[in-house]
Order: sequence, then structure tokens, then C-alpha cells
Amino acid sequence: MKGDYQDLVDEISTLLGTPAILENRDFGLIAFGAHDSEDDSAMDPVRTRSILTRKSTPAVRAWFEGFGIARATGPVRIPAAPDAGVFRDRICLPVRHRGVVLGYVWLLDAEPGPSHERLTAAMEVATRIGDLLADEERAGADLSRELRTTLTAERGWQYDMALAALRTALGPDADGLHTLVCLAPWPEEDSPSPRTVPGAAALCTVPWRATAGRSSAPGPGGGAGSGPGSPAGQTSPTPYLPGTGTGTGRALAALVRLRSGDNLSPATTAAGRLRDAGGAGAVAGIAAPRRGLADLDLAWREATSAARAASAQPHLGPLAEWAAIGPYRMLTALPAAEPDPAVRALLAPAHAELARTAEVFLDHAGQAGRTATALGIHRQTLYYRLSRVEQLTGLDLDAGEDRLLLHMALKSARL
Repeated sequence: MKGDYQDLVDEISTLLGTPAILENRDFGLIAFGAHDSEDDSAMDPVRTRSILTRKSTPAVRAWFEGFGIARATGPVRIPAAPDAGVFRDRICLPVRHRGVVLGYVWLLDAEPGPSHERLTAAMEVATRIGDLLADEERAGADLSRELRTTLTAERGWQYDMALAALRTALGPDADGLHTLVCLAPWPEEDSPSPRTVPGAAALCTVPWRATAGRSSAPGPGGGAGSGPGSPAGQTSPTPYLPGTGTGTGRALAALVRLRSGDNLSPATTAAGRLRDAGGAGAVAGIAAPRRGLADLDLAWREATSAARAASAQPHLGPLAEWAAIGPYRMLTALPAAEPDPAVRALLAPAHAELARTAEVFLDHAGQAGRTATALGIHRQTLYYRLSRVEQLTGLDLDAGEDRLLLHMALKSARL
């Protein structure tokens, strides 16, 4: 499909004698013609950014849309605006299908400019581009629907039917190597087009439930509750508020094609592109690679588990692979439950500093020196706090099973 767009863009470039750029209606780059001009103004900042980053800024988009390109049915001439980074006049050919704008072809304009006949011929090519975009949009909508149905179905005949429909919609891609990526929370009701995300075979939004007592994404300093005065790499006191209710939102699921099982770079690239495109506040989780779709529901559990772990532990995010989240692989698989009675008092907001001290102590395998350094406190202060933890919980921090119970309870509370 990409080759078809490139061929059509090159056809317009040849017709009008100037390099053409094809973007979708959201100003995402699809294809562009070769630039062999020695004129530096041919590659002004707006054109350069569009090619290098594959998108335009909201300000640039608003400026061009101000010339009515979204409503136009024929070529639109747009004058240069050096203050906006547009050094050359432009011609915009709206790409439509059945009256709906699906994209734009951009060309540099110069006197005397292309003839009416050549512009008419170029618009006919733009119509063919519109037909391709419409076909691809319909296919993307089908894939989005089938992927959503599969990910939300319970194991059984409904899951089997949804999986069969997804296999049919994907065609040969269904038997390839892939992974699932979960981005949450996702702000949009609709998923972007897979065409805008390298390697993505299908995208869809699904319901997402997150703990309401805590931010579902890391804060500016590296995590919820981080702030000035915290030692580098550590977080400041975070209230442990289990059982405070849940918030319902959306997550974005991306089925990403892989070239090999030991290289997840297509998935990390896709996650980064999606966070840039609209999920800047989201964390991302990546499932283990799999061939075929038989265990797609298991892959989705892994991806959502990794996203939850990235939200709970800032040092794991904003993008976490399921294989690298350690104990959270087990904790995220457990059903939500009230904390153990022994640790309930410690998890109250009033004891957030004690809870954090206990967690850092256990993270450092009970080594007092390393713990005190990590917390930036004196050893005697550490011993006092740990004694208070034992008084509140009734647990013995010299006993392995008591340590395990406390450590798991503190990690679970973050989820």
C-alpha cells in the first residue's frame, strides 16, 4: 500500500514539475517526492519538520486550515509566510473520497505556476489517492473492531469466533511474529490509524480501570509523589490508599509486527509514536513476543500488567516490558483484595513515610547502610522508623516470612 501512495505522489510530482508531499487529514506524513533542488528555500522549516518528524505542529496545522483547505474541492494557493517558517508559496490539493477530506497533497508554487490542465490532471490523481485512503480506513476500522472484540471477550466460543474474525481481517499477518502494546490512560475514544504507527497491524481502544487513589501516570520528577528534597532516583512519600475505589477510562491496544523475537524495537518505537501523538500522559506495557494469535488474550494480560507496573513503579516506566517487571508479573495476576490486616494501619496516609521507609529497606534486602543512604537519613533514624513499623504491623522484620508479607503488601498497594 505504501508503494501505491509513493507511485501516485511521484506521478503528481512529474505532472507539475515540483516535489509533492502527501499527508493525511491530521497532517501525518504518508509519502513525499525526492528533493534535488539547490534552492535552500525549497526546504523551509515547515517542510523539513514534516519530512523528518512525519507530522506538523498544531500551530502549523491551524495556520494552513485557516485557508479553507478542509472545505476546498480544488487546488488552494497559499502565500509564503516567513514568520511562520513557510518561505515558499504552496499549492494544496485536497484529497477527498465521496466529499470527505482524507488528506492533502502539498506542492511548492512559483510563477507562472502549473497550468489549469496540469492541475486538473493532478486532482484526478488525488482522487485515486482518496480511493486508496478510504479503502485503507475501512480496513483499519474492521481491524480495530475485531481486535477490540477479541481483547474484551471471555475465553470460550465468543473468544474463538472473535479470534477467527481477526485472523481473517489480518490475512497473512495473522501467522506472523507480533506483540501487544498497552498504553493507558488513553485520552481519545477512537484509535489512530495504523498507517500512522510504524509496524502496527491493528489499533483499538478498550475500557481501562485504574486505582482512583493515586495518579495513574508518573509525575514530572519520576513518579507519583516525587518532589524536591528527594534523593536522586528516589520518590518522596507516596500515600498508600488501597480500596479507595476505581476510575474507568480507556486504554489503547496496539498489535505490532516484529521481525525477530529478541528485538522489540518496533514495539517501543510504536509506543513512543503513540505517546507523542496523543498519549503523552500514558504509560506503556509490552507483552512477550508470540507467533500467531492463539494466546492473544494472554498477551493482553501481560501488556496491561506491564503498564500497571510502570504506573506503580516510576523506575519501570514510562515504558515497561512484561519480561522486566519482576514481582509485578505475579502481583498483577492476583485479584484485587483488601490489604492484609497486619499492614492495614501502616498503609494509612498518616504513615506514608514509614511505609516508604519499609519498602526501601526491603528493596535493599534489609541492608541498613544502603537503605539509609538511599533515603538520605541517619542509621539511627532508620532503626527508629523500622521499630515503629514493627509496632504498627506486629511483624518481625528479622523473620523472612514476615518480610515477604510486608514487601508484597507494599508493592500490591501501589497497584
